[in-house]
Amino acid sequence: MNLKKIKRAIISVSDKSNLKFLLSNLKKFNIEIISTGGSFKTIKKLKYNCIEISDYTGFSEMLDGRVKTLHPKIHAGILNLRKNKKHRNDLKIKNIPDIDLVIVDLYPFEKYLNKKTKSKNLIQYIDIGGNTLIRAAAKNFNDVTVISDVDDYSELIKQLNIYKGSTSMKFRKAMSA
Repeated sequence: MNLKKIKRAIISVSDKSNLKFLLSNLKKFNIEIISTGGSFKTIKKLKYNCIEISDYTGFSEMLDGRVKTLHPKIHAGILNLRKNKKHRNDLKIKNIPDIDLVIVDLYPFEKYLNKKTKSKNLIQYIDIGGNTLIRAAAKNFNDVTVISDVDDYSELIKQLNIYKGSTSMKFRKAMSA
């Protein structure tokens, strides 16, 4: 069945509507949460523990928030092959922990495009980091679960409950698609 235990997650979402439901379930399995900007603030407001991305990476967000998740500590934590000895050694040397779950949705670009938002403002809704996180997690679906739609939270929770904090290969593969 190839189950993968989830110990650490990164959460960076525009749609924060079901975060409370998600967080209460992640807490049950002692999953550490790393988060960005608005997601971090919402998670803290909901009274859940969370590490702000800049505290985690040791690198402040910059360029008005355009660069926050594009960091080797994040991507090495996601992309490393858990069974590859060289990868494990690289992470050990750099003191980089695994990231097992990526919960990211993309900025609502279409919504703002349809509102005839001025081009100058519209470019702020073209997601770079979100796409990169989703693709990195999908590329490593053998070891990492990716959730890019709030509608998939319930299925993730079901997996965590059935497999005691883990997800199945079938689920990870489906989510990566």
